[in-house]
Amino acid sequence: MSGNQRTGLARLGQSSLEVGPICLGTMTFGEQVSEADAHAVLDRAIECDVTFWDTAEIYSVPTKAETFGATETIMGNWFAKHPGQRDKVVLATKVAGPSRGMPWIRGEQCGLTAAEIVSACEGSLRRLQTDVIDLYQIHWPARHVPAFGEMYFDPAKDKDCAPIMEQLEAMQRLVKAGKVREIGLSNETPYGLHEFVRLAEVHNLPRVATVQNPFNLLNRSVENGLSESLYRLGVSLLPYSPLAFGLLTGKYDDTGLVHDGAPQGRLAIYESVRKQRWGRPRALDAARQYNALAKAQGMTPLELALAFCHAKWVATSTIIGVTSVAQFDACLAGFYKPLDEATLAAIDALRFEWGDPAV
Repeated sequence: MSGNQRTGLARLGQSSLEVGPICLGTMTFGEQVSEADAHAVLDRAIECDVTFWDTAEIYSVPTKAETFGATETIMGNWFAKHPGQRDKVVLATKVAGPSRGMPWIRGEQCGLTAAEIVSACEGSLRRLQTDVIDLYQIHWPARHVPAFGEMYFDPAKDKDCAPIMEQLEAMQRLVKAGKVREIGLSNETPYGLHEFVRLAEVHNLPRVATVQNPFNLLNRSVENGLSESLYRLGVSLLPYSPLAFGLLTGKYDDTGLVHDGAPQGRLAIYESVRKQRWGRPRALDAARQYNALAKAQGMTPLELALAFCHAKWVATSTIIGVTSVAQFDACLAGFYKPLDEATLAAIDALRFEWGDPAV
């Protein structure tokens, strides 16, 4: 058996934070999940000792002006109802990068300036009803990068934005003020990670502890360069979308993404999500192959997908997103399934055939 059976705490990068192998993602809170149901999930997470929680100022998802900050508000209300529980949680949130079609954040011309970062952090602190954010992450780079389904870097799309040095100086202000403990990145590239770490080390600024990027059976692009950077620099990966927005649960295998009898998942409900990388026909076709492999191995598709992340050395704490306590329990149970060498080899063979269709 080669499956990684980590159940204890791991350090995030070179930071002071230690977390378990599972992180609770919360982007469904406030859209698909009511406040009462979200609080039930948070209650269950505490019961199960899943105390690393991740959110963002732009949540819930799909993003819209009416629900900007809704998830943080729901979580803040939970903390207010449970005095003393905040200290048990490693709380992560994110400052949004430039608008990407969301002018309600800070306007279309947002460049992730120091003032914008500090203001965003103060807003998150208010909504979360806490004095400090344990891990404060930049949700996506200010500069142009191939992300969210874009495959290629295009210099023509680059825009003026705050330099990385200014972003780090803003983070230093927040750390010195006691509002942030550690910092991280998301949807980042090897270049960006190296530059953040280089400047931090040269100028004695906060050092990046984590990178939160997509990582699953349909998108293993982390392993094509970023994984070495993470290892060499001592930075931890927080994989998101381990179930590829439900494609790797098998619920769309028979019906496809849009069908009268399709399960009510995000890809079935939200047209804006279907138009993204997870909605590509080839992504669904590849998911069917991985889901069939799971069943051939006597596993559910969910178990294979989550166990795959757990088995990979590069994944420090995998972010699971759920819409109910039942889903949370299923993910917890599936995550720790062992994978033998033959199954891992079969996964690699499918990747060789299908590549990364949801990159």
